[in-house]
Amino acid sequence: MVASQIHLVRHGEVFNPEHVLYGRLPGFGLSDLGRQIAQSAADELAERNRPVSALFASPLQRAQESAEPLSAAFGLEIQTEPRIIEPTNKFEGMSPQMRNAALRRPQNWSWVANPFKPSWGEPYKSITNRMIAALHDAYDSVDSGDVVMVSHQLPIWATHLEITGQRLWHDPRRRRCNLSSITSFERVGGIFLEVGYEDPAADLLALATDDGAV
Repeated sequence: MVASQIHLVRHGEVFNPEHVLYGRLPGFGLSDLGRQIAQSAADELAERNRPVSALFASPLQRAQESAEPLSAAFGLEIQTEPRIIEPTNKFEGMSPQMRNAALRRPQNWSWVANPFKPSWGEPYKSITNRMIAALHDAYDSVDSGDVVMVSHQLPIWATHLEITGQRLWHDPRRRRCNLSSITSFERVGGIFLEVGYEDPAADLLALATDDGAV
C-alpha cells in the first residue's frame, strides 16, 4: 500500500518589510497575517475528513512555520525534506530597486540571457526532477492516507507544469500558486496526475503582500 493523495501546500505570507527577494536567506518567517493564512490551509485539509499520514516541509523557516498548524491539526511530526526547498536565484537578497541597478551593469547581463532555462537561477528541469523524486518517496513512505508537503511557489508551479505536460518556462506573474494554496496529486500507473487546486485563504489574500518569491 502507498499514499492516496499528495498535497503541495505553499507557505503563508512572509514578514518582508524591505520587499527583498528572500530566496533561501535565513530569518524570513511568517507575518501575523501569514500565520492566519497558513491556518486556513490546515483548516481546509482537516475539513476534507481525509486521513493524513505524513507531513513534510522545506527546511526554510517560512515553510516550517506554515507546517505548524498542519502538525497540530493532524498530530504529525514535521519531517524536513530538503528537495522541496526554494530554488537558488542570483537576485536573492535584493529589493526591486537593487535588482534594477544590478541589471544596469553589463557584467550581470548573463543573468537574464536565457529566460527559458532560466539563467538567473536553478534550471526549471532541475527543480522538477528533485520535486517529483521527493513526491515519489513521500508517496511510498506511508501505508495509506494522504501526505502533505509544504513548499514554495516556483517548485509547486514547476511541478504542476511538468505533470500536466506544459512547457516549464513561463511568466512568473501568471503562476496559479497563491499563499497557502493546495495543489493535489494522485499517482496512477507510476505517474502523477493533478487532481485539484484550492485557495483556502482567498478571503485573506487581498490583505497580504506576496512579493518575495523567486
